[in-house]
Amino acid sequence: MEANEIHEFQEQMEKGGEGAGMGVSLAISVLAVLVAMITVLGHRSHTQAVLAQSRASDQWNLYQAKKIRQENVSLTSDLIGILSTPLSKEAAAKLSEYKTHSAKWDEDLKQESEAARALQDETEQAERRANRYDLSEALLQIGVVLSSITLLTRRKSFWFFGMALGVCGLVIAGSVFFLR
Repeated sequence: MEANEIHEFQEQMEKGGEGAGMGVSLAISVLAVLVAMITVLGHRSHTQAVLAQSRASDQWNLYQAKKIRQENVSLTSDLIGILSTPLSKEAAAKLSEYKTHSAKWDEDLKQESEAARALQDETEQAERRANRYDLSEALLQIGVVLSSITLLTRRKSFWFFGMALGVCGLVIAGSVFFLR
């Protein structure tokens, strides 16, 4: 292309409204990048929620195992008390040992329960973050589509609405940092 042909092509593009389309195209590109970033953050939050739930399940399993062990020792202590009347020295010593273990396990069970509840709270928080990222992603994608319609119809109202949804999506994504 010669210099005058390039100038003519540029004039035709400006007359056809392509200059305005560049700004819309740039905005669409920015929205698309934001969609990709929010999508990755959402996927990571979902993964974190699944991992936290797995840890919480493991913690509750540990609690349950200790609780079963404590119940077995309690039952054995009761049986020793019933079947060994009067108590021999060995039975009394074993009964004392079991009661000491049971008292220790009471504290352990309390700690295990608190740890499991903390992990459940972590799971719920990760799920809340993931839900916000999902909503943000949806709004940004709708914003991309509406802004793209601007290129076809040449109506700026679609672009403004698309940008408004994009901003709403960003605000929702940003609100994740204020979740407790």
